[in-house]
Order: sequence, then structure tokens, then C-alpha cells
Amino acid sequence: MTHAKKRRSPRNKTSAPQAAASQVDTGRISPEELAALMHATHGNPFAVLGPHPAGARTVLRALLPGALAVSVLDAAGQPIAELARQDDSALFTGALPAGFGPAAYRLAVDWAGEHGAPAHRSELIDPYAFPPLIHDLDVWLLAEGRHHRPYEWLGAHPIVVAGVAGTRFAVWAPAARRVSVVGSFNNWDGRRHMMRLRVECGTWEIFIPHVGEGDLYKFEVLGADGQLRIKADPFAFRAEMRPRTASVVQRLLPGVAIDDTRRRANALDAPISIYEVHLGSWQRNAQGEWLSFAELAGRLIPYVVDMGFTHIELMPVHEHPFDGSWGYQPTGLYAPTSRFGRPEDFRAFVEAARAAGIGVILDWVPAHFPTDAHGLAEFDGTHLYEHADPREGFHQDWNTLIYNYGRNEVRSYLASNALYWIERFAIDGLRVDAVASMLYRDYSRKAGEWVPNRHGGRENLEAIEFLRRTNHLVGTQRPEAVMLAEESTAFPAVTRPPSDDLQGGGLGFHYKWNMGWMNDVLAYMARDPIHRQHHHDQIRFSLMYAFSENFVLPFSHDEVVHGKGSLLGKMPGDDWQKFANLRLMYGFMWGHPGKKLLFMGCEFAPWEEWNADRALPWQLLEHAPHAGMQRLVRDLNRVLQACPALHELDASPDGFGWIDHADAAHSILVFERRARSGERVLVLCNFTPVVRHGWRIGVPQAGTWAELINTDADVYGGSNVVNGPLASEPVPWQGQAQSVQLTLPPLATLMLVRRG
Repeated sequence: MTHAKKRRSPRNKTSAPQAAASQVDTGRISPEELAALMHATHGNPFAVLGPHPAGARTVLRALLPGALAVSVLDAAGQPIAELARQDDSALFTGALPAGFGPAAYRLAVDWAGEHGAPAHRSELIDPYAFPPLIHDLDVWLLAEGRHHRPYEWLGAHPIVVAGVAGTRFAVWAPAARRVSVVGSFNNWDGRRHMMRLRVECGTWEIFIPHVGEGDLYKFEVLGADGQLRIKADPFAFRAEMRPRTASVVQRLLPGVAIDDTRRRANALDAPISIYEVHLGSWQRNAQGEWLSFAELAGRLIPYVVDMGFTHIELMPVHEHPFDGSWGYQPTGLYAPTSRFGRPEDFRAFVEAARAAGIGVILDWVPAHFPTDAHGLAEFDGTHLYEHADPREGFHQDWNTLIYNYGRNEVRSYLASNALYWIERFAIDGLRVDAVASMLYRDYSRKAGEWVPNRHGGRENLEAIEFLRRTNHLVGTQRPEAVMLAEESTAFPAVTRPPSDDLQGGGLGFHYKWNMGWMNDVLAYMARDPIHRQHHHDQIRFSLMYAFSENFVLPFSHDEVVHGKGSLLGKMPGDDWQKFANLRLMYGFMWGHPGKKLLFMGCEFAPWEEWNADRALPWQLLEHAPHAGMQRLVRDLNRVLQACPALHELDASPDGFGWIDHADAAHSILVFERRARSGERVLVLCNFTPVVRHGWRIGVPQAGTWAELINTDADVYGGSNVVNGPLASEPVPWQGQAQSVQLTLPPLATLMLVRRG
């Protein structure tokens, strides 16, 4: 084991010999040192404050702004000494018999009342009586920036020390000159609870008795640049409701055991259909207010179960100051947003989902963070979490800051957060937002606006290593969980494992959003059917690369907002054709290899694009076309789960075969999906409004074939051009020995299965 890296101590640190030189009988200190305490510029308050051996006695010093008088009580509550005020300061000093430890005395403080009110008395346990509490091994791991779970030590943790209940605070700020805990318990006065610097790891810590769950706090940081900043806790488990920005003392929730059932439910061969949700606008109460986590558990989870979805994907639930960011500009990665309840409430929501057999995936944002003053920006007076050079550290598109992935402590902060959500909230997986922006140094930048990597290239090598290490960490520590990449480029091997040394190979994601499929399908479907024959390659192109990665097929919130219109609104034709086109598209999506993701509301086809400031237009379900669309999505999900051929080999070319991909003139596709057992499902898509009578298709097996899904059925709002049982004939067709004749409905997808 190597020694931890040493860090320079603050300029105002007082040495032990200096402290010993103070007057033993009274504990008085030099005017210079007193001034440093009173102005909260002292870098080492533990060298002065609290009890200190002085020969046969103990010198006791307490800095208590606002106090009129201070006496010392023993454990039984009996007075043993009076502390004297030094000069006209807030420092009270005196001498005690030797041997008084942290639980052996209390301070009885008479406080000045506000606006001339009478003084009141309180009894305090001295925080400066307690030794360092971070264990040596954890100090070393924090110093190396390789702690897998720094959240167990950093932040605020209610604990009991020597029989005293309080909260242990710790924060990483290696360049700070001084850091204090300020909060509702000390009148937000940075002089009351100045922290101890653990030089070995650049972390400041203090145990404050009496402070417990629900107390508000921040860190007051005197930065390396001499500027004073008031910062929320980067590791806070709870935060105030916006626009307030304080952190809230919150116990760390107990860990969740590894669940093999969830591992199987998240596997490549599992049926996965994801319902993407923005919690603030899925539904609201009668007053138009947000639903709580408890209310959402009672409404959303039963709905998802009824609709046949297997997973819920939540747009970011970590704390964020601006509603309009939808959580994608987080200031509290470790705090479930207070908009919907407490952390315990969110965990109860997840547990309710799991009890119902529904997995929960969170949108996770390690790509950037906002510049809000209470956040991570210039945290200790230096560019601690972000790059100093704006060509590396500033997102021009989003006016946000970019994490410095080359710094071990930053990587640890983020990777630990991934584990935190999985281990403490039973989350099934994380969908990593904006991966492309992390992978490339020139992302959305012109020439001269970015800094090449050490090889002169555009790849962000540090971010790539971070992603590999994080995915490896999750995969080894929590094998039931999955990591999903929103990656919009052709970066290779996103879902392939990295090399053993994590310096090469793939990125190690379990799944990747297929943005190319999404863009091609939407562009094709937006065309008038008469023109689709000229763009046949666009609808079939995805099958050229469908098995190069483990794909999720997404129609996400990004496609139905910011002027893009609704999915229904993108479809061509009159109202009937719009609904038919959308049903056709969903049928093609559920038949296509890959896991499925649909944004909330799209299951019943709203006319207008999504508005995050109000609930979905559920009243549309009173109208048959919308109710029919919802029924179709429900049935597609149920068929997906019931038929292994539609999901078991999603990521393997063995699970797919073309029957007919060349009929551009009629805009028709026919393909089969296969299971390991030999089960087949045929998928037929007619992308024109023309009914095709007597249409012959090849089938891979002899027998009777029947409709499993027909998106033109009247129960879905279609024209009800349906087929009864279809007996195969020994007529070779489309490379198959057997074939059937059927009627192809207009603008529709058929799924056929052999019944005998």
C-alpha cells in the first residue's frame, strides 16, 4: 500500500507549539490568532478550540458569537468552571481539571436575546472535543480518489459518538483556506463550526452534537482565491424545495440486497418495454399540483402494469433548481428531488414498482452541471469539479460546466453516485444522458474552440475511461443492474465489454439507444405514402446494423417537444390516416429487433406536443381513436412478453430473417422473428393506404398461420381488414418452400404466428 498523497496545509494553520505557548492558566491566545478566529480565516481551529492538555490541567476554549456567558458542567450537570471572555471577542477560555473527554462536560451558554429580549440558556456539547472520525483506510481511498462509496463518509451523516447524538459533516475542498458548516442550528454563522482539514485527502470534517435529521445546512467556503462562497453539500441526500437551496440532514438509507430476479428481468433475452415518465406532468391532482411519490405509486405503477410495460424510466429525479430543465441540470446528484417527497418516499415508490414486477430506470446526468452559485462551480476557489479552460469545461449549447474526468476524485464522485442509486434505492439501471457530448472534445464546437487530446485527436480519452470504469464498477458490484447509453453517433462498441485493464475495448454499456433507427423511422413515416417507394432504404436500413450493439428503440420526450409536435402530428394524411400510420409505426417498432421505449402519453396519441407544465390530456381517452391506440400499445406489450420470438434474440442475428425486403414498389416489408425454441413470428408492414388482396408471402414453416396482431383491427380504430386462419401451401415463394395468401390491410402491421 502506498502512502496517501500529501496536500499543502492552509496558510493560517496554527502549530501545536504555538498553541502550547498560550497562557495555561486562562487559555488566552495571541491577538493575531484571535483575529483569525473572529474573522473565520483560521485554517486549523481544532488546534485552538476545544480541550487541550496543559500540564496537569486542561485548557478549554469555545468560540460562541452571541453568547453573554459560558460555564462548564460535568456529566452530572454540575458546574465545574466559568469561562472568561477574551477581551471583547466571542472567545471564551478557561482551565479545567485534567482528563475531560468529549462526553465528560457540557457548555452552559447564556445567549443574548434579539432586539433586547431577555437572554436564554442552552446546554451544548462541544464539537471541538471530538477526534477525527474518518477512518484511515477511507482517508487513503479518498486521497487516491478511488473510493467506490465516498458518499458513506462525505456529506452529512447522523451518528452517535461516545454516546452523543449528532451529525458528522465532511466535504472535499482541498484548496480552501477554511470551511465551516453553517445552518439552522448556528444562525448560519461561519465562525461557530469551522472544520478540521484532513490534509492527507483534502477533506474537511467535524462532528456537531445535537444536529439531526431535518436540520438545514450548507458549507461556507473561504476559497483559495480569498472569496467566500456558500455551497450546498455535493453529497447531500436531501435538499430544500426550490427556490431555496440549502441541504437537509438526512440519514443514509440502508442498502438493498442483490436481486437475481431483477437481473433476469433486465437481461438481453428478457422482454423489455420501457415507459418514459416525467413525474411532474404525467398526472396532477384536482388542484393542478404535482402528485407525491406515494400518490404516483398508487396511480402510475398500476397503470404501467395494466399497459404491459416492464419498466418505468424516470426523467431525472435528482435535485435541480429549474423546473424547465426537467432535471437535466442537476445540483444535487445524491438527493431525490423534494418536489415529490422525502428520500424514503422515493424508495417506497421504487419498492412498490418492484413488488409489482416493474423495473425502475433513472435518467442520470454525469455529462455536465449548472453554474448556479450554490453548486459545484469553483467549489473551493479553484476549478475543482470542472475544467479551468472553457474550451474543455463549458458546454456552449446548455451554458453548463463539464466535469473534469481526468481527476480521480471527480470520477469517484460520479461513479459512486451510480452505485448509490442502485444500492440505496433498488434502481434497476441508469440511462446515461448525452453520452456523445462526453465522448468528443469537439462536440458542438467549431475549429479552435476545443482542445485536442494527448494524441491530437477529438476523442475525450478521460471521459471514455470514466465510462468504462463506471460501467465495470456497476457490472461487478451490482450485476442485476444495467447501464443504458443515449449515444447519438456511430462510436464503436458502446455495448461491448472493455479490455481487462479498462484501457481499451468497448465502453461496457448494457444497452444503447438506437437514435439512427428513430430518426430514419420518423423521417420515413412523415412522408406521404405515395413517395415512400422512393425511400425504401430508409425504413430497412436499421437492419444493416441492428445487431452491432444491444439496442433500445426509443420514441422519447425529445421527439415530442420544443416545436417538434406530437408523434401523431408527424404522420401524414387525414385524421384516419394519421392514426393508421401511427398504429403501423408502433407495430413495426414492436416487431423490430431491440428493446422498446415509449414516452408517456404517446400510447394514446395526443394531438399536441408534450407540455411539462401541465398533466397529459387524459380526456382524449373518451374518444375511440385514442382509446384504440392505447389498447394497441397494451396488446403489443402483452404479445411482446408472451412470445419469446419477439424478444429472446433481440441482440442476435439468429433472431431475425428477411422474407421480403425488396418490394419498394409496394412499400411492403416482411420479416420473421425467431426464438431459440424455433418459434417464429412473421411481421408484415404495408406502408401504403392500399388494400392488397390475394397477397402471397413465403412462410418458414408449414401449418396454419393466424393473426397475433393486426393494427387495422376495429378494436384499435382501424378499417377491420382482417384474416382468418391461413393454411400454408407447398408453393415456393420468396425463398421459402411454403407460402400463404392473405389480405394486407392499409397502413397496417400484421404479426402472424403458426398455430399448428
